[in-house]
Amino acid sequence: MRVVLAGGGTTGHISPMLATAEALVAHDPSIDITCVGTPVGLETDLVPANGFELALVDPVPLPRSISVDLVTLPVRILKAVRQAKAICRGADVVVGFGGYASLPVFLAAHQMKIPVVVHEANAVPGLANRIGARFAAYVCVTFANTGLSRQIVTGMPVRPEVANLDRAGERAPAREIFGLDPDATVVLVSGGSQGAKSLNEATMGALPALVEAGISVLHVTGKKNFDVLPDPGLKGYVRVAYVERMDQAYAAADLMVARSGAGTVTETALAGLPVIFVPLPHGNGEQAKNAAGVVAAGGGILIDDADLTSERLAHEAIRILSDDTMLAAMSEAAIHVMPRDAAQAVARYALDAAGERRQ
Repeated sequence: MRVVLAGGGTTGHISPMLATAEALVAHDPSIDITCVGTPVGLETDLVPANGFELALVDPVPLPRSISVDLVTLPVRILKAVRQAKAICRGADVVVGFGGYASLPVFLAAHQMKIPVVVHEANAVPGLANRIGARFAAYVCVTFANTGLSRQIVTGMPVRPEVANLDRAGERAPAREIFGLDPDATVVLVSGGSQGAKSLNEATMGALPALVEAGISVLHVTGKKNFDVLPDPGLKGYVRVAYVERMDQAYAAADLMVARSGAGTVTETALAGLPVIFVPLPHGNGEQAKNAAGVVAAGGGILIDDADLTSERLAHEAIRILSDDTMLAAMSEAAIHVMPRDAAQAVARYALDAAGERRQ
C-alpha cells in the first residue's frame, strides 16, 4: 500500500498531515508514505524531523490581480502537476490537506485515476480543497459549516500526545520544562508558528498588570519576533521563539490567548484549555468561524483584533483566572466539542478509498 499525503506551508496544514501519517503507520507499519510539500514551507523541517519522506513540488500561488504571474499561471500549474505525477506514480490513494502543494497533487491524481481524499481544516474551505472536493472519494472536514458537498465531519487530525493529553497530570513536568513556578497561575500566549504582532504587543503592554495580579506568562513570540521584542526581565515572564511540543505548553497553562486557526481551536478544546481567541483580522473570515463552536459551548471568548488592547487583554485574563468556578466550567465545556479520533477516521477513509480502487 502506498499513500501520498499533500499539505504544507504552515503547521495548520502540516500537523494534520503528520497526525494522519502516524495513524496510517499505527494501523499498518508496512504502508509506504510520501508527504508532498513545497520548498518554501515549514514542512521542509517538520516532515523529515518526524521520520517521513518529503517530496517537493513548485508552489503555485494564485495571483489576486492582473500581472505577469497571472499570464504565466497555466505554465506553472502544468509544471507542478508534472512534478506531482512523478511523485504519485504507484500510489493507491492521495490525501490532501490544502495549501500550495495540494492542488497539483489533486489534479495529478485525478488525471491518473488515483482516488483522492480531502481534509479541510477550516470552516471556510481554501481553493485547493474546493477543487479537490469536486472529484474526491471522501471529503473530511473539521467543522460542519464548510458548505462542501458530501462532507463527513471527522474533526481535525491531531497527534496522540495532544488528543490524549492529561493536562492536570502533565502540569508539573511541563512547567519545569519552561521554568515556570509550579504553583503559579499561567497564561499562555501564542500567535501560531509565525507569531502575531498584535498579540505580542498587547501582551507586552499587559505584563505589568498580569504580574501584579500574580499571573505568570508563557509567551511564544514566533521566531521572527523573538529578537525584536524587548525582554522586560519580570519575574514570572518566560518567552520562547517557538514550541515544537505544544502539548507541553498546553499542559503548563491555565488559560491561553491565541489566534483561532483550526489546529489551535481543536487542540485547546481537546486539552480542555480555556482560550481568549483573537481571530486573524484579514483573510476570508474563517478564523472567527473556526472558534464559533467552542465559544458557543462556553469554552472560550472571542475578541476582535481591533479591540485587543493591553488593558482589555489584562482585564479579561485576570477576570477569568481569578474565578476558579468559571475556569473549570470553561474547561469542561471545551473538552466535549471536538472528536478525539479524527486522525484515525481520516486514515480509515484513505484506506477505504484505496481498497475500493483495488476491487
